[in-house]
Amino acid sequence: MILSDVRQHIKIHRSVTLRDLMIRFDVDADALRGMLSLLVDKGKVAKKSATNECGTGCCKCDSTLVEIYEWRNSENSSQ
Repeated sequence: MILSDVRQHIKIHRSVTLRDLMIRFDVDADALRGMLSLLVDKGKVAKKSATNECGTGCCKCDSTLVEIYEWRNSENSSQ
């Protein structure tokens, strides 16, 4: 798996959680965070804070894994 695979996955799905990416690419959360930070720094992806992750308020989700990453629409989105 390479950074371009992660970028393409987010671009296609528009919004994904860290957990989704961990399952899809079978990669550790910290390794993904490193790749995602590069995409955030380049302005390709925005990290959103998750509040009431699913809206149920049960708090059963691991809050460290419920990070939401969204593709940013830009004129360079084809790259």
